[in-house]
Amino acid sequence: MGSENHYRWESPRHQVWLNAFEIASIAVTRREYSEFLVATGHVEPAGWHDPTFGHPEQPVVGVSWFDALTYCEWLSKVRDERFRLPTEAEWEKACRGGLQNAEYAWGDQIPSSIEYFNGQWLGPRPVAEGPANGYGLFNMGDNVHEWCLDWYGENYYPVSPEINPLGPENGTRRVSRGGSWRHQIKASRAAHRSSLPPSYRYTDYGFRLVKES
Repeated sequence: MGSENHYRWESPRHQVWLNAFEIASIAVTRREYSEFLVATGHVEPAGWHDPTFGHPEQPVVGVSWFDALTYCEWLSKVRDERFRLPTEAEWEKACRGGLQNAEYAWGDQIPSSIEYFNGQWLGPRPVAEGPANGYGLFNMGDNVHEWCLDWYGENYYPVSPEINPLGPENGTRRVSRGGSWRHQIKASRAAHRSSLPPSYRYTDYGFRLVKES
């Protein structure tokens, strides 16, 4: 986990052991999130009525970290299973797709020869349009930033436990991972870390689920 060759908050590169976990192959879609809104009357995401973000199979965007947690709690009750956001360590493990030393989810380079990554993006693409990684997961590193469970700590890696790290005990920002349709470079490195205050609702932020055993 991490990187030694880029930003200091990605270092040191360190070995982490995680319990087995199941993570969704795609981010939560607008269609899925709309079922939650109808059932609960929860506040609509930012940009909900903007046609840019209106395709039912686009990842839902404009959700805060708190919104994502509320969705997880609702779905857990509906399905009688336990859903949550991935930890930062789980997300990076999933993103790497079994390629522990690769820079990106798909290898050492963004697959720029694939048409998916070329051209101008006016909004997020429908999920699963891009190439899957080695675990069969889509959009790990591209399309939208994805909320993680942890508080963000710029200096957390040097003190991170080796087994199932959960991030700092407190903070002001929550971890997010992955690239965004809004950036000039659409895909992010597997080790790249980003963060945002948990109450913010940005239209390049979404989330995917982990299901606990």
